Amino acid sequence: MIYFDNAATTKPSVNAVKKAEQFINEEYFNPSALYRGGIFCAKEIAAARESVLNNLGLSSANYEVIFTSCGTESDNLAVLCSGKRGIYVTDNGEHSAVYKSFTELTNRKIDTHFIGLNKDGSVKTDELFEFVKNNNVGFVSIVHVNNETGAINDVSFIADELKKINPSIIFHSDGVQAYGKIPFAFSDNIDMYSVSAHKINALKGCGALIKKRKTHILPLIFGGGQENGVRSGTENVFGIKIFQYAGEEHYSSLREDFEKVNNINSYVRENLDKNLFDILSGSNASPFILSVSAKGLRGEVIMHMLEDGGIIVGNGSACSSRNRHSRVLTACGYGDNVLDGVIRISFSTSSTLEEAKEFTVRINETARKLKGIMG
Repeated sequence: MIYFDNAATTKPSVNAVKKAEQFINEEYFNPSALYRGGIFCAKEIAAARESVLNNLGLSSANYEVIFTSCGTESDNLAVLCSGKRGIYVTDNGEHSAVYKSFTELTNRKIDTHFIGLNKDGSVKTDELFEFVKNNNVGFVSIVHVNNETGAINDVSFIADELKKINPSIIFHSDGVQAYGKIPFAFSDNIDMYSVSAHKINALKGCGALIKKRKTHILPLIFGGGQENGVRSGTENVFGIKIFQYAGEEHYSSLREDFEKVNNINSYVRENLDKNLFDILSGSNASPFILSVSAKGLRGEVIMHMLEDGGIIVGNGSACSSRNRHSRVLTACGYGDNVLDGVIRISFSTSSTLEEAKEFTVRINETARKLKGIMG
């Protein structure tokens, strides 16, 4: 099988799982327990927090890590639980976890505003800065890497510019498709940053919200007061430790893996039949995501034909798979003829050039065959 839907989820790292096995076989204790086993697990969670911060070059003196169940919960916690003041601003390219949180804010009679997108799915920064200059904005959330096109928003630059306009703005970024994948310098003006375990070869059911200690948020889940009172519930020690170990694997070879995946992405771009496919992802997009459109064809049909031959791709965000057309790509300005043919190809650090070569031959053949059937 060739698996090229890694933006949806990744295969867990065998080494990370093996290293964490002690937390289901021997050290399975509740981290809130006061006997030795519980204290040991609590210390191991603290080590995982430090690891996440170290990966981003952050200090525990200024930032803290709140472990959650997933990236979606992290986004909800950031958007819905910060202080309600001023207008809340985001863009039309956000993952549904942020986009629908803003819809909920609107339902709660809180002023919200959505910034437009460029053709590649990146945010229109001039429009964003102009709006913030002329309005009472209290909170801004801009995705780091667009999960459908791979467009990279320079969130450190955006955060810096926003704080020049209004230092009291709270700035959040969904970093789910960036953490462990793309090298970048984390600005001190980023107040909150969401990450997810299963996008970097760890397990589903674990994520984190990285936030400045001075940024105040209220709990979304109430109970025993875990995670410094912000996120109650017994911690998923096994999942957290796999997240830690997988993250350390990724950051130990981040730049080398980035170049490797970039070469794979470039090969696919160059060898797709240009008479059959339009490339939607920009040239400066994350190499881990490549969105294309099959001209005059249905992307979903191609996806299933490839699946029958042992190749797995997506046709957009897995979290929006029930919708006929991508909300994000629609906001980019594409019409039905492009939207119908969308296919999202997404790579991982374990993807190979050999897989890419076989894939491009097979997807070209599939599209040609489908064209012939329709013709």
